[in-house]
Amino acid sequence: MKAMPVVHPHWVDQSSARPDRMEEACGVFGVLAPGQQVSSLCYFGLYALQHRGQEAAGIAVFDGDRVRLHKDMGLVSQVFDQDVLERMPGDCAIGHTRYSTTGSSKVCNAQPLVLMTRLGPFALAHNGNLVNAMQLREQLLEIGCQLSGTTDSELIAFAVQYQVNQGLDWDEAIKAAARQCQGAFSLAIGTPEALYGLRDGYGLRPLVFGHLPETEQASWVVSSETCGLDIVGGRFSDDVAPGELVRFRSGESQPFRSRWIEETPKLCVFELIYFARPDSRFFGESLYSYRKRIGQRLAQESPVEADLVVGVPDSGIPAAIGFSQSSGIPFGDGLIKNRYVGRTFIQPTKVMREAGIRVKLNPLPDVLEGQRIVVVDDSIVRGTTSRKLVHAFREAGAKEVHMRISSPPVTHPCFYGIDTDSQDQLIAARLRIEEIEAHLGVDSLAYLTREGMLHCAQEQSENFCSACFDGNYPIPVEEGMRNSKLMLEPAGVAANLTR
Repeated sequence: MKAMPVVHPHWVDQSSARPDRMEEACGVFGVLAPGQQVSSLCYFGLYALQHRGQEAAGIAVFDGDRVRLHKDMGLVSQVFDQDVLERMPGDCAIGHTRYSTTGSSKVCNAQPLVLMTRLGPFALAHNGNLVNAMQLREQLLEIGCQLSGTTDSELIAFAVQYQVNQGLDWDEAIKAAARQCQGAFSLAIGTPEALYGLRDGYGLRPLVFGHLPETEQASWVVSSETCGLDIVGGRFSDDVAPGELVRFRSGESQPFRSRWIEETPKLCVFELIYFARPDSRFFGESLYSYRKRIGQRLAQESPVEADLVVGVPDSGIPAAIGFSQSSGIPFGDGLIKNRYVGRTFIQPTKVMREAGIRVKLNPLPDVLEGQRIVVVDDSIVRGTTSRKLVHAFREAGAKEVHMRISSPPVTHPCFYGIDTDSQDQLIAARLRIEEIEAHLGVDSLAYLTREGMLHCAQEQSENFCSACFDGNYPIPVEEGMRNSKLMLEPAGVAANLTR
């Protein structure tokens, strides 16, 4: 899913061209529904997961031993139309929507990946990132695998192919391949016999499954998030547990579930803060509720005298509402978002990128004029977007601008499937709080504490990965990869956390 770490184009300073957000990598979807138009069900599932990746999309459909694959660059709605979907009959479909993180933005790296084995074809869709990709690549080349792409997802697929061709059945081959992998990987896999969902032992990336009610035969859906179930009328059954393989077969009323490894769960906490859709459910509640709660906690930890609370659309809105509820400061729409504009980072020139923030977000002077405002956002990565926003608020007449961030300072890069800059590009790793305030041009700045973030999750804090905030990486990372993204001597906020 992510490009192989053999090539490191994003470890060079490309800060002017990169998004000033934490960027997710992919969404996976699978459906087993005999007698249903599974290609269309998969299309809508990917549509619901589009926020997890906008670069490429693909669907593979199994019709007995035959598999049809269609994938291309672009949004789900650009890659597929009704004619394409109608030419893909079958009972099982695997889908993927991709966000490229380390170069190789080519169709050959789009997913799902389809390979042949002695038992027939299989399709694999992957969300996450391997941290032993170089080592695994060398192992696969030594045994004669003909690698053609530049993604670690391809390595997982070839590992499965090899294990099947060595004589294992599908269940054992998938487990054996998973044991060769280290890092984050949530997988949806289709074969002529079954649909599979699998998560790495730490469960860093989410994966859920549910069933389609009122169908003649048992029908099952696997999705990165529950919003993928909702859109096709599916009912949530359970999470695929960390370290679990779940198999769904036609004619079987219940899935077969087996643990292939035992580790301490480490769900990425940024899934709760920002990545997953607010209507997706984690731990029995929508993320909208969690995000309101961290906004309330933020107001308690870092109060401020102000006239208006403004959320940065869309991810900052729930926390801003929570901040308003707890502080008693009215919530208002101070920013209008143009929902028909692409992400800022895809603009082709530096001048257009610099202007992009005003294309996407425009302040309301009649709301902001003469007001002391609290601006609530989910995170600050490099600070370029926040700086331009503050400037826009000042131009619109805001008397004071106080920024409140509903997560701790991002001080460390992610190695597990989230696209982050190298550490020297993260503003909180270079500057102290008062220096960030001056850089952004705000009257005050405060972040949510790590303790507050984890407390609001209402789950055991040790069950989350928060490495981007504290540098405590739960899975060891290859030395070359670590050294290319980490600073030898962190400064700023990072220094306070690591010394």
